[in-house]
Amino acid sequence: FPSQTITGNFANVIHGLNANHFTDQVIKRSKRMILDTLGVGLLGTSTEVCHKVTQYSKIYSSDLSSTIWGHLDFRLPPLYAAFVNGVAVHSMDFDDTWHPATHPSGAVLPAVIALSEAFPQKKKISGLDLLLAFNVGIEVQGRLLRFSGEARNIPKRY
Repeated sequence: FPSQTITGNFANVIHGLNANHFTDQVIKRSKRMILDTLGVGLLGTSTEVCHKVTQYSKIYSSDLSSTIWGHLDFRLPPLYAAFVNGVAVHSMDFDDTWHPATHPSGAVLPAVIALSEAFPQKKKISGLDLLLAFNVGIEVQGRLLRFSGEARNIPKRY
């Protein structure tokens, strides 16, 4: 479709992704990335910056809530749970990295988990759905990185 925009093409590709596109290698690597991100995130819950954003976020509440990693008795609205957990992941700066510099899992996994927890009990998503959402998020981030002239210049600036 020559008249289709880059954005339209990008949206069609992302919209068309499904679990049938998974290879065994994608599943294995995704699970490793998720496990690594959870581990780094749990370690990051002990950092000063994570304590600060947790305290800041306590002022927010809603009918929907999601877990703050490492705190079984504390939940926040999904937006703030994703924020706090994302800060925890990145605060140790051991999360996975692409070149040029970006940290794919630290941005995607906390949001995917927070949203999945916010679904009503009767509409809970499966592990395969979570894996798909995670991979779609990673794919979006990777494609945006490839499209970005600004990102390509990061190594030259540092």
